Amino acid sequence: MGRRISRATLVCENDQFADTRGVSQNCRQTGFVPAFQDRLTGETHTSVWADGSPASIHLLDGLPEHWVISRDLSNHVTAVRDTIVSGFLRDGEFFTREEMTENIHS
Repeated sequence: MGRRISRATLVCENDQFADTRGVSQNCRQTGFVPAFQDRLTGETHTSVWADGSPASIHLLDGLPEHWVISRDLSNHVTAVRDTIVSGFLRDGEFFTREEMTENIHS
C-alpha cells in the first residue's frame, strides 16, 4: 500500500518535516499528540512509552501486535505493516504529517 514505517523512516520523516507542524515539538502546544493510523481499517493508536504512558514523540513500541512485522533481538519493534502511517490525533481526529503542514489550524 504505502512505504513501511520503521525506526529509520521515523527519523527521515522528522528531518523532512523539521520546520513544520509535521513534527511533535511544533504542534504539541495546540493539543496534537503523536499517533499512528492503519489506513486500511482506520484504526488509530497514540504513541506510548514502554510503561503505557503517552509519549511526546512517535514510537513504534507499544503499537498493536497485529501491526508489527518485525522486532530486533531486544524485542523492540523495528517495522510495522505498510498500511500504517504516522501523524497526530486531536479530539479523536487523525491527521497525517502532510495534512499537518497543509490545512490544519490551531
